[in-house]
Amino acid sequence: MKEHEEILTVSRFYKVLSDPTRLKILMFLKDGERNVSSISEKLAMEQSAVSHQLKLLRDNRLVKARRDGKAMLYSLDDHHVLDILDQTFQHILHQ
Repeated sequence: MKEHEEILTVSRFYKVLSDPTRLKILMFLKDGERNVSSISEKLAMEQSAVSHQLKLLRDNRLVKARRDGKAMLYSLDDHHVLDILDQTFQHILHQ
């Protein structure tokens, strides 16, 4: 039964990664912390839409947030996220 739960968790993880907007956010965060405004500007999206995507990414432990005064700064949750993204792109680009 535990294996089945792990498979479901991995499946949900990849569903989160399957959205182009969320992937763009993650790729933008590869360079370091960003606030919602800078992410919104980079993606040419409304802040509310970016905030919604960031919540999904946080809920699935792909990004983390920290408060800096009134602003929330977002970054990749850990190096595993970067590793997964890098290996996925390497796989896709491999010919």
